[in-house]
Amino acid sequence: MDNSLGTTEKFPLSKTKKIRGNRHLAREKVMQVLAVYEVSQEPLDFLFAHIFVREFKFEEEEIPADKLLTPDEILEYESDIPIVWKKDEVEFAKQLIRFCMQEKKYAYELMLKYAKNWELNRIPIIDRTLILMGISELIHFDSIPPKVTMNEIIEISKDYSPNKSITFLNAVLDASFSELKKKGMINKTGKGLRVK
Repeated sequence: MDNSLGTTEKFPLSKTKKIRGNRHLAREKVMQVLAVYEVSQEPLDFLFAHIFVREFKFEEEEIPADKLLTPDEILEYESDIPIVWKKDEVEFAKQLIRFCMQEKKYAYELMLKYAKNWELNRIPIIDRTLILMGISELIHFDSIPPKVTMNEIIEISKDYSPNKSITFLNAVLDASFSELKKKGMINKTGKGLRVK
């Protein structure tokens, strides 16, 4: 993936509003990029450049009925809100995407093993993506405590998955974590990070 964060004119960004990025939002955006990739097979760079820089505006903002708006004002009402990221947040997201692509086959094997009686294509794309992200983060991000990874995945699932998915995600991630730990694939170091 390249390092640019481009946008296209077809999907305008607000010029008056913005929000600050953070690790939680970065994970959410990674989930969106990977889920859309799974469905569309569009290049990851393209999806990242479009999805990562914006908070999508799905609700229609009420336009004042008592005045005529200029084309710029109309565009502003229809624009997504840009996200301002720190460099390390962007790098974290790009690394997580890379590791997810690297670990996809193995993560899917773990999913099938611990999602008893489920075929992969019956697991919703969002849930598959979240489990993939959790497993990849557990394996590759030595400085992030396992509990943080698991809690983040569950928090994101509350906004994107049905309520019954939380128990499913938790069970598959817990079982996967135990296996990864037994195989020595999780190497957390530093105060509060050692895996017991």
